[in-house]
Amino acid sequence: MKKALVINLTRFGDLLQTQPVISSLANEGYKSAVVCLKNFAATTELMRDVVETFPLPGALFLASIDRDWRNAVNVFDSYCREIEKKFNPDLIINLTPSVSARLIALRLGKDREVRGFAMDKFGFSADTNQWAVFLQMASANRGSSPFNVVDLFSRVAELKRPAPFHLAKPSPEMRIAALKYLDNSESEAQGFVGFQPGASDDRRRWPVANFKELGSRIWNEMRRIPVLLGTKNESHLGQKILEDADFPVINLMGKTSLPELAAVLRRLDLLVTNDTGTMHLAAGSGTPVAAVFLATAQPWDTGPAAGNLLCFEPDLDCHPCPFGVKCAYENKCRQHIGVAEIFDAVSSFINQSCWPRMENRGVRAYLTGHDEHGFIELKSLSGHEQTDRYKWILLQREFYRRFLDGEDLSGFVVEPISFSIEFRDILIKTLSECHDLLFLISKQAILLQGDPMEKMKVKFLANFQRIQDILSSCPQLSVLSSLWDLEARSQDSMDGLVSQLRRYMMLITSLSSSIT
Repeated sequence: MKKALVINLTRFGDLLQTQPVISSLANEGYKSAVVCLKNFAATTELMRDVVETFPLPGALFLASIDRDWRNAVNVFDSYCREIEKKFNPDLIINLTPSVSARLIALRLGKDREVRGFAMDKFGFSADTNQWAVFLQMASANRGSSPFNVVDLFSRVAELKRPAPFHLAKPSPEMRIAALKYLDNSESEAQGFVGFQPGASDDRRRWPVANFKELGSRIWNEMRRIPVLLGTKNESHLGQKILEDADFPVINLMGKTSLPELAAVLRRLDLLVTNDTGTMHLAAGSGTPVAAVFLATAQPWDTGPAAGNLLCFEPDLDCHPCPFGVKCAYENKCRQHIGVAEIFDAVSSFINQSCWPRMENRGVRAYLTGHDEHGFIELKSLSGHEQTDRYKWILLQREFYRRFLDGEDLSGFVVEPISFSIEFRDILIKTLSECHDLLFLISKQAILLQGDPMEKMKVKFLANFQRIQDILSSCPQLSVLSSLWDLEARSQDSMDGLVSQLRRYMMLITSLSSSIT
């Protein structure tokens, strides 16, 4: 049986989202092992079809470097040799663009097929496909990525269609533990609703006071007991909910192992959560989810990768905000999604088995599903189907998927989409400038191929930089700007540059013809 080694050196939630890649590999006849950070090695216990886990001892490597870099090299090589001895993979898939992950792929990839983020023998990036480049760029352009990270992982791994996001079922012991955790003497209780008040960043947390008010309404109006979930480091948030609460609460913050948490989630009627690893664990466990996305979090790229789940984000022009930038509006998005909106959604789903429409509520509400390619898609439940932002995301999905798959876009057309005059003018102006300059550079490339004049080379390379500058001037095209720049830097021949010019010319031309 063929063997695949999947490298993912990210956090809990992103590691869980590797599951569709593992499942797709199993469908293709591969046994899969995972390389992950030691701190998150227990995560693979929650996943299907993982036959071996190789935790990366980052602290040991750093300590070895401090003592003697030559010893660090030996430690690293011993780690790789252990993988080869125990598993001996036929295929290496690296889903993490960090230097450490690329080095592992380089060391283990000798005489083996490598997919995803790679490195050449000189230490330069040598990604194996355009999806890998796009994934790296999309993470820095949050408002521009129209694809869920689960789908990006699958495409980076060069898998034809994402498999469903189904995590492993808890063991009988874990299911018994969940029953004990949720045992409650409240005779009036009709079920349980999970709360995950924590998040990786305070700005991405729905206010604790909102969770407390929601808990009161869920108990007093629906007789569901709130169950507080999260890590020990987040337990102070739970204490604020518990203070003077007028409703019963089961506090499990910092008290469950990961397998126990997975079992508890399957016992809940629903989970209310921020954008967290717990959200992804619930999605992969079949638990209904109502998720809130604030600040830098947005559901298009990091939303739950399962169907019929609800995502909220504030209906603000500034959302999502970029990483590393101080909010100019005092984090007003945290107060923008009210308790009434979340309660109405939760009560509708529990009482009527469907999510409600949310028009004119100051929120963007999306229902998760899958498109014809198996990609996660979001359908608006709040009347935002006709907004520029929503239509632009859908248009990007149509074109970027084909572009990154390497399809010929020269004859591809879609029914033109109508945008507001202001939005349209910005896009058309930028795309027209880019088109004209690409045409000029194409002619310069033909001349250089016949006669590589030094002065012409200087102008040619300067114009390449100008393409990036033009695209980056338009926020809606920022991810394309970064993609252009990284791809241009990776070219090592005139033929490669000419091919890049041709592909982007087709994309820009097709995009322009689809905007009215």
